[in-house]
Amino acid sequence: MNSDRLYNEFLRVTKKLNDDLEITPILYGSLGLEKVTGLTFSPQDIDILVPFRYIKPEWTTLEKKMEELGYTLVDLHEHKFLKEQFEIGFSFEEDLWPFAGIDPGQLTEKNDSGTIYRLLSANDYLKVYKRSSEDGYRRTKNNAKDFEKIHVLESIVLHNRERMQ
Repeated sequence: MNSDRLYNEFLRVTKKLNDDLEITPILYGSLGLEKVTGLTFSPQDIDILVPFRYIKPEWTTLEKKMEELGYTLVDLHEHKFLKEQFEIGFSFEEDLWPFAGIDPGQLTEKNDSGTIYRLLSANDYLKVYKRSSEDGYRRTKNNAKDFEKIHVLESIVLHNRERMQ
């Protein structure tokens, strides 16, 4: 799937979340990583983090908004939706702190033609992928990809530190 098409679909969904639910979501996963680094990581889906209340107590509100956009829930446990070739998975932003020590309230806000979302930094992504590489499920499923991302992120973070000195 073309990253530009995925990103444009992310913006379409995010605009709905901004306008209807007053959510400023976090673009996560490989698509977010591409936005941060400017490098290609061939994302296959869209990963979005939203406030916990939309994953548990107000799940039906988020589900309804996705249905309004033409999406069908395909995996309740993984909070995954599908529409044609687009797959979107949701998780909750509050998990960033216990998982990787990242405060979602401190993330950079982006405004793309009036659509507002948040994005992790390269250093934040490094924390996430290092922590993910310790997870048994991800180690089995994505080991090589995750370690490649870690290597690239370590180089970027080191380069950024050297530039700051």
